[in-house]
Amino acid sequence: MSGSRVRYLIAALILAGCGSGGREPVIGEGFVAPATLNLRQELGPRQPSVALVRHGERLEILDRRRRFVKVRASSGAVGWIDGDLLFGPEQMEGLHALGRWAATLPSQGQTTVLDTLNVHTEPSREAPSFQQFREGEHAPVVAHRLVASPSRTEDWSLVRLSSAEAGWVRTRMLFMSIPDEVAQYAEGHRIMSYFSLGEVKDGDRVKQNWLWTTISAGGQPYEFDAVRVFVWSQSRRRYETAFVERKLKGYYPVEVVQTPGAGPSFSIIVEEKDGSRVRRTYAFQGYHVRLESKAPWNHPVQTWPPPASAAGKKLEKSYFGRWGASLTGLRRKIFGR
Repeated sequence: MSGSRVRYLIAALILAGCGSGGREPVIGEGFVAPATLNLRQELGPRQPSVALVRHGERLEILDRRRRFVKVRASSGAVGWIDGDLLFGPEQMEGLHALGRWAATLPSQGQTTVLDTLNVHTEPSREAPSFQQFREGEHAPVVAHRLVASPSRTEDWSLVRLSSAEAGWVRTRMLFMSIPDEVAQYAEGHRIMSYFSLGEVKDGDRVKQNWLWTTISAGGQPYEFDAVRVFVWSQSRRRYETAFVERKLKGYYPVEVVQTPGAGPSFSIIVEEKDGSRVRRTYAFQGYHVRLESKAPWNHPVQTWPPPASAAGKKLEKSYFGRWGASLTGLRRKIFGR
């Protein structure tokens, strides 16, 4: 071999070493799906944790053994995790798209839970869970879905976790955060939305007038079947009904508008007997509710963005299944196995 060729090979090896810095080559990327995840030093039981990574953090994939992957975190820590706990790039973008869409929807009221509840990327128990909704936490409800499968029919609610993230939870596990002195009048019906219609001063106390919608039973393709307005009676020191309408087929969004000098108004979307949908707008003045207008509602039913559907696919199929063959070939090429 000529001297020039030897010098060229030595230089190439030096450059390659400098470029990699002794780091293992990257063969893919993934994003942390759960709220937190421990990187383990090696595969096997009771392996020590080398780092804690958090939901949404990008990880570099270095190796793969069956469903387990060796990853490098942004901190430089390297460890092993279950590949099922990673989102692929498409899944992460789908989750971001869901959050962006949820941010455009009006809140239907704050909700809470009595026990820890998994938050899913889609309205399905089989969809990946990426967060937990814990007792004492509150989040606004912004959408509802009825999901039917061969084994069950379930109601799901979309909750907005932050300005950038949202997820699906089972509706029956939620409790709307309206005060108990009003919630006691639900009579076993589920409260689906609630809104303040303004303050009432009663001596040294401040009360709210309330609007709510309820549904008598779940499993319906609409959000509510009754609307009711409660006002605070200063003489009787209790809440009383100022307006109620039942036997509706009502849909989100319910909206309240506070107009200075004119009092609040609210609107509901309901289905008429002929199947058409209208938006009814009501004025609330004093203790009286008056229908102001009724207009056709031609907007489409709320649907989450098509990209979000990628977030509901099982990880092996949507990410590792797709990369499996190429990763195996690349690993053999690099590591000789």
